[in-house]
Amino acid sequence: MRPSALAITLALCAAAAAAQPDGELIFPLEHWHNHGSSLVELPDGDLAVVWFHGSGERTADDVAIFGARRDRETGVWSAPAVWADTPGFPDTNSTLIVGPKGKLWLFYPTILDNRWQGALLKFRVASDLRFERAPEWERSEVLHMKPGEDFPRLLESRLEELVTGLGLDWSHRDTWPESTRRWVEAGLEQAQSKLTRRLGWFTRPHPYAFDDGRILVGLYSDGFSISAATYSDDDGRTWTFSEPIVGSGNVQPSFAERSDGTLIAFMRDNGPAPKRVLVAESPDRGETWSLARDHPDLVESGAGNEVLVLASGRWILAHNDTERGRHRLAVSISDNEGLSFPRRAHIERSDPETGRYHYPSVIQARDGTIHMSYSYHLADALGPGEQGKSIKHAWFSEEWLLLNAK
Repeated sequence: MRPSALAITLALCAAAAAAQPDGELIFPLEHWHNHGSSLVELPDGDLAVVWFHGSGERTADDVAIFGARRDRETGVWSAPAVWADTPGFPDTNSTLIVGPKGKLWLFYPTILDNRWQGALLKFRVASDLRFERAPEWERSEVLHMKPGEDFPRLLESRLEELVTGLGLDWSHRDTWPESTRRWVEAGLEQAQSKLTRRLGWFTRPHPYAFDDGRILVGLYSDGFSISAATYSDDDGRTWTFSEPIVGSGNVQPSFAERSDGTLIAFMRDNGPAPKRVLVAESPDRGETWSLARDHPDLVESGAGNEVLVLASGRWILAHNDTERGRHRLAVSISDNEGLSFPRRAHIERSDPETGRYHYPSVIQARDGTIHMSYSYHLADALGPGEQGKSIKHAWFSEEWLLLNAK
């Protein structure tokens, strides 16, 4: 007897729900440190990814930006190639975007003094995207950070609003917790120095491109432990620094736009427990910002996260959905433009000692497939006590996500 259409549908749904996302390592596991990837779809449907590679992070002067390209027909990644390198300095935390004019933009910081506070942000632009392993860059520039002269005043005002909301008396800092007092006073002192407030800003998640050509680049400072943005309305010839986005240790902003035009920044929690994704709102496309606050649904471990608006209108957020460790990588789903994320599906999950799956970069291709790249670090992969590191690429459909979400 032939199975009914309903039985076939149910069987297909069960198979889809049981399946894991398709995935592949972009290159074999190795002892080199590979971290902080960013993924884009190129105009011809190929994928491109960048990450930083070397013997460490900010303290290792051999760190460079590597990249690779995935052929849409064969599904094969090119061998990793250097996309940017400042000899004798670490280059880290790169991010990509294909801008409104079809150009490929690469943003990354060079770390001048082996401290995150010494980050000098740079960008490169390529128009010819037919490259095999690495683009030919037509522009390579420093993106000078210039917070407005009112930055110290704005920072103090937002910090006062923040600590007052915590029930603390701004005028009596001697009554505050010691850690809060030290953090606030250090930020106010740094803000008085023109050099300190202009250095140390760098990137992590994708920039955001508006339909009218504005490019908004999310920024953060480990020195201030806050975020901001810089934007250009003239194809990167000039840049304007936004108001600071102030919260309890909010860094690495990722942007999504609601149907009413409100821009939402989702940020990593570098502050005290409880660990939650922090969110802030901008009514004017990233120029001014509300205070950052904990999202009620989004637990995270103080690692990178990224938001994406799907073609269907759903929002998804890729993050480590545990307050400690990076051994679970989840995709949370919102049906109300980020107000709530009640369900999530896991892309990776292991015990805390086995793996670290973190710093996701997520896109939706033109065919609807959701693609993600992330750091893939496995304990003992190269021998006892020898961690193996690569960048992993995973992909799945929105239907898979909905079927597997709980």
